[in-house]
Amino acid sequence: MSEHIAVLANPYAGKGRGERATETAVRLLRERGADVRTYAGVSATDTARLAVAALADEPRVLVVVGGDGTLSGVLDTVCDAAVPIVLVAAGTGNDLARALGLPRGDARAAAELALTGVPRAIDVGVVRTAEGSRRFLTIAALGFDAKVSDRTNRLRWPHGAPRYYLALLIELLRLKPMDFTLAVDGEPARRSPGTLVAAGSTSSYGGGMPICAGAVPDDGFLDIVHVAPLGRLRLLRLFPLLLRGTHLARGEVAHRRARSVTVSAPGLVVYADGERIGEDECTISVIPGALTMMVPKESDD
Repeated sequence: MSEHIAVLANPYAGKGRGERATETAVRLLRERGADVRTYAGVSATDTARLAVAALADEPRVLVVVGGDGTLSGVLDTVCDAAVPIVLVAAGTGNDLARALGLPRGDARAAAELALTGVPRAIDVGVVRTAEGSRRFLTIAALGFDAKVSDRTNRLRWPHGAPRYYLALLIELLRLKPMDFTLAVDGEPARRSPGTLVAAGSTSSYGGGMPICAGAVPDDGFLDIVHVAPLGRLRLLRLFPLLLRGTHLARGEVAHRRARSVTVSAPGLVVYADGERIGEDECTISVIPGALTMMVPKESDD
């Protein structure tokens, strides 16, 4: 393994923040005397290809500039390589950076971790569907929240946050319980109707919504949250508690830790790390300590 640092960039992350963050990160590393090699993708496919090329040269560390989706898109490659990862968070949600106590909105401080950070092995989730399997970093969403994401992606107007709010309104009007069937850690499958199911190794998605409040990224377990069938008004009343992470104490919310869960339901849509993975049925599991991240020395999250 050589002493150079590889920088894998998604310049389009965070509506252009990725390009500025890359310039800042590379400048900082070179100011500190590091040998830096940069790889900038123009698409998800291109970024995945460049990740293979960057790791083939065996850098001391791989700096990934972008959002959770950028790192998630190259997980297969980076998990198989014995190279620690530095995440320069430049996306819109940055929930992994939040979970690990990484700098957000400060590319210099984030890039500094390539030189001064300490390694932390974190868990990686896997979603298996009829379409195949995909690793993820934060939370797999099934139910109402996944349908909102799906609707947001299908809307062509308006742009930005209003599109999400319109999707939320549409799905709220269409709200009906989902006929989930769950099998946890090999237990017999049981019918568990509900509003949503979330399974994650970190606490939040959507830029800080702590649906899996208290989840620990390196405990070897998934936190599984099941919200019972709710009407529109009760769901709206639950949202403020969800935003504060206090919803797990509610009677309509069930929470447990497990190593795997199989979920099926008519009309099920499966999202993980903000990307659509599959539908109808999935098995979600965890690979303990599969990815080594560089984190601040003072971080004990």
